[in-house]
Amino acid sequence: MLKPKTYRNPKLLRLADGQSCVECGARDGTVVSAHSNNGKGMGLKASDATIMFLCYRCHTEYDQGKSMDKAEKVDFAYRNNAKTLRRLIEEELLVVNK
Repeated sequence: MLKPKTYRNPKLLRLADGQSCVECGARDGTVVSAHSNNGKGMGLKASDATIMFLCYRCHTEYDQGKSMDKAEKVDFAYRNNAKTLRRLIEEELLVVNK
């Protein structure tokens, strides 16, 4: 059985450059396209469609912090992926083709 291919798009990931963090608002030069931890496997990042624009502090807390339990991390990822997607659309950084 073939495994489904995970969506990858380096152009999408680069859109975090110069952005502010969708969680805390920091615009400190550390913001990256952080991947959700939901739906990933060992040694495999989740789909690039699950990115969140997070600063170093928020990204580290999400990945390695102890302040959130598993359910809170799932909520954090869904909430911040939605904020990132909304920003991409509203700032017309993501273009929809027919």
